[in-house]
Amino acid sequence: MRAEVVVASNRAAAGVYDDTTGPLIVDFLRELGFAVDPPVVVPDGDPVGAAIAAAAEGGARVVLTTGGTGLTPTDRTPEVTRPLLDFEVPGIAEAIRAHGVAQGVPTAVLSRGLAGVVGSCLVVNLPGSRGGVKDGLTVLRPVLVHAAEQVVGSDH
Repeated sequence: MRAEVVVASNRAAAGVYDDTTGPLIVDFLRELGFAVDPPVVVPDGDPVGAAIAAAAEGGARVVLTTGGTGLTPTDRTPEVTRPLLDFEVPGIAEAIRAHGVAQGVPTAVLSRGLAGVVGSCLVVNLPGSRGGVKDGLTVLRPVLVHAAEQVVGSDH
């Protein structure tokens, strides 16, 4: 199965600094057996939606995004993700927020990340911090492959 990683960051996209969350996600996906290229780093907002749509149309079975899920004016990842979704899978995003809180990070409740399905592709928005990404990946580890298989109707 193929997966893609989309990093939403105005500063990383402009070359102000190197993104460190995308490579964490790529390594995680490869550990689970996904074929995945280096992360796609784009500015916040519409470019994130375009990257998700292109990945899904290009055959990715999983797209994990990082960044753009907070409360700042440029955090627009949920707004550009939601219109693409055929349906949401709210339990994934809820579990990621709950895990962060359980790890002693009360600000995890401020993440507005979504999870859902576009065609045969599962999309999950992760926070932009390394800690938030690690928490999200901990939640996804036991369910991601199964979820990706279920989207196309594989047996339980």
